[in-house]
Amino acid sequence: MASAEEAEHKRLAQADSGEQPWRAWGPYLSERAWGTVREDYSEHGTAWDYFPHDHARSRAYRWNEDGMAGICDDRQTFCFALALWNGQDPILKERMFGLGGDGGNHGEDAKEYWWYQDSTPTHSWMRWRYHYPQTAFPYDDLVAVNAARGRDETEYELVDTGVFDDDRFWAVTVDYAKASPTDMCVVVKIANRGPETATLHVLPTLWFRNTWSWGLPGRDQVPVLRGDEGRLVGEHWVLGQVVLQGEGDPTVLCCDNETNTQRLWGLEGRSEYPKDGINDHIVSGAATVNPALTGTKGALHYELSVPARGEAYIRLRLTLTSPPPAGEPAPILDLGAGFDKVIAARRSEADAYFTQVIPAKASRQEAAVARQAIAGLMWGKQFYHFDVEQWLSGDPASAPPPEGRRHGRNSAWWHMNSFDIVSMPDPWEYPWYAAWDLAFHCVPLARVDPGFAKQQVLLLLREWYMHPNGQIPAYEWAFGDVNPPVHAWAALRVFEIDGGRDHDFLARVLHKLLLNFTWWVNRKDINGNNVFEGGFLGLDNVGPFDRSAALPVSGALEQSDGTGWMAMYALNLLDIAVRLAVHDPAYEDVATKFFEHFAYIAAAAYKQGLWDEDDSFFYDQLRLADGSTVPLKVRSVVGLLPLAATTTLTTRTLAQLPELAARLRWFLTNKPEYADVLGARRVARDGRQRRLLSMVGPEQMVRVLARMLDEDEFLSQYGLRTLSRSHLDKPFTVSLGGQEFTVGYEPAESTSGLFGGNSNWRGPIWMPTNYLLVCALRDYAAFFGDDLLIEHPTRSGTKHSLNEVADDLSERLIALFVPDEWDRRPMYGACELFQTHPDWKDLLAFPEYFHGDNGAALGAWHQTGWTALVADLILTLRS
Repeated sequence: MASAEEAEHKRLAQADSGEQPWRAWGPYLSERAWGTVREDYSEHGTAWDYFPHDHARSRAYRWNEDGMAGICDDRQTFCFALALWNGQDPILKERMFGLGGDGGNHGEDAKEYWWYQDSTPTHSWMRWRYHYPQTAFPYDDLVAVNAARGRDETEYELVDTGVFDDDRFWAVTVDYAKASPTDMCVVVKIANRGPETATLHVLPTLWFRNTWSWGLPGRDQVPVLRGDEGRLVGEHWVLGQVVLQGEGDPTVLCCDNETNTQRLWGLEGRSEYPKDGINDHIVSGAATVNPALTGTKGALHYELSVPARGEAYIRLRLTLTSPPPAGEPAPILDLGAGFDKVIAARRSEADAYFTQVIPAKASRQEAAVARQAIAGLMWGKQFYHFDVEQWLSGDPASAPPPEGRRHGRNSAWWHMNSFDIVSMPDPWEYPWYAAWDLAFHCVPLARVDPGFAKQQVLLLLREWYMHPNGQIPAYEWAFGDVNPPVHAWAALRVFEIDGGRDHDFLARVLHKLLLNFTWWVNRKDINGNNVFEGGFLGLDNVGPFDRSAALPVSGALEQSDGTGWMAMYALNLLDIAVRLAVHDPAYEDVATKFFEHFAYIAAAAYKQGLWDEDDSFFYDQLRLADGSTVPLKVRSVVGLLPLAATTTLTTRTLAQLPELAARLRWFLTNKPEYADVLGARRVARDGRQRRLLSMVGPEQMVRVLARMLDEDEFLSQYGLRTLSRSHLDKPFTVSLGGQEFTVGYEPAESTSGLFGGNSNWRGPIWMPTNYLLVCALRDYAAFFGDDLLIEHPTRSGTKHSLNEVADDLSERLIALFVPDEWDRRPMYGACELFQTHPDWKDLLAFPEYFHGDNGAALGAWHQTGWTALVADLILTLRS
């Protein structure tokens, strides 16, 4: 038997080898399926209106399910989640509530508080927590007040409504422990934090995803759930027999996972006991559950009276008891000593595992941040199903979609057919993948599960995702939008974290990225001059106008970030090719190809006018139809990203790759105009000569860093702002086509409606771009060593090595999450509940971005994806 320290590693090895399917069950159930593009069959793409929260309890989903604290199998055949009722609400709490894109004054926004506290990579141990008000949930108040607020006002949050006053809430914790890959022990802890005895209805719920109602050939077989003496027994022709058993004497309730067409549209439906039957029965006593105790959705109903400050516990076990055909009688499951042994063992093994992952030099608070960041990534893995051609065509049993859909959103992506577990930015705020977000997720994922991280890097490059023209899909709302090309960078980081041995992985990545690089060159360099357009590139409102929309004047927008990303992309592909060529000479000419392409792109940034010599900065520019240019002198992260385009070649590498070495020498001899991006070289202390390939040469790098590390510009107490603070007093304004466009420093939420207005790149601190620039500094440090000292902060009179600057930036970013000398976490700002209350202050969110001046959490406040990069910063800094 494996020791506690070895147990999770053994499970991971078994999962990777196929010996045991430890990843088969996990937290793959989304927390919001309503308001998504997949469920939108409207004419004009109004997803939030077509399937609102009010429909979610009554309407069967087409593509995937949602729930609270939920798990499912990796095909989402079955789903298990928690439902609650405080006796006051008009509906069961089956899913988290929030406002759609048109409801919040800063875009979509979850209006609840829940946390992912723990998870091992195989989900052998998981913990989830939720705070549920004991008074009526203020649905109408949250809608009305947010609707009345403008963009210049803060969001109205659940904590602002007063429902948590006097601690009148339930703290609900769910622990999961796997006895085997398909045997889950569950403990639900219900803590009454209020001053009086209170009653809570707890309904652990099991159901089958509806795959039978859509009229698809061969998919009309209906599974069944049966109530059986305080438990639920499910039979499915593919899954087999699954049993949910709870301790005590719960009431079994059954209905069908079918739409209540009578409630929604006044039409007769498929079932007498539709999806909201359990809700209506609990809330209003309606006869809407099947007295025969059969259906496709069922719950075990517990009604718990808990004294003031008291706690209650429910033990549950969910087990696959026989394979298909499941003819055997369902066995009685162990909820006694064996159950307790599993819970204790998995908790102990999780602690032992993370003790090995998180360096001993990390403080207790830093270790907690890293562990919860990883937990968020683990809980953010979602089953994602979307057959775009089927979605465009509609289902046989449903009304045909409007004809406009054939030419609308994602119509050019008919080839896509997703049926995968994917790392999502957030299971509620963004319950769909985004290409560059996913690439960033893979870095901290590789720290705990390199096998899954590599699978995720490869996933969007597979033929059922990547467009036949070579484009990587951006995100569900518009697959054809353009995200930064960071997959090659992510592949290298994952390869290195995994030990630098899996060359087959690098080769698979390179083959597909060759197609994508070609797509960029053919589609996003309109003038063929090696400067790139790209569009918004994920930086929503960073410029004076929407970079993803038609320009206000005739011409092309030549982008410093687009060009910087492509220079970085070329170098990343060069690095991949070099690593492969050492083992297989066939890749050497690929390396020379990307060496040359990088040189052309990097030099073009200077020749074509993106670099401003007077300002020592890179800017976007408009190239008008007559050939003239209009520089857009906005000092933003757009002008910092070229720093990330850098790598170092050593004499050892060049000796192993003589063709590359010869081409480098020829280039410098015959094309000396490229010396600025290829020419820097030095002899390191180990005696080996190194050559720097960088879009930003040594002299320009020092000048750009002087701006980046200036506290009056980009450097804040908690990392790098996305827009220079100099624009607070001096906004940038440009007149184009008879209109004026302005960019000013906005350190918090966006006051602009550009790109939906639901995020802001005009001043806040974003983790992914900060992380990328920290990595770039370390890459420069690998070349310069301690020989190059930079004034940091600018005008401080103190000089540091580049590694020391990277360390300091990492410390500032980590400081967002850990208590300061006053025991306050900067990310929680002025909210006393989160700063001081013992039930709240150690529960961590991983928000979308942070206030540029005070570090307060902003945007998608429950976000866990890219902000989990803080875990990698901690592990790197403290290792």
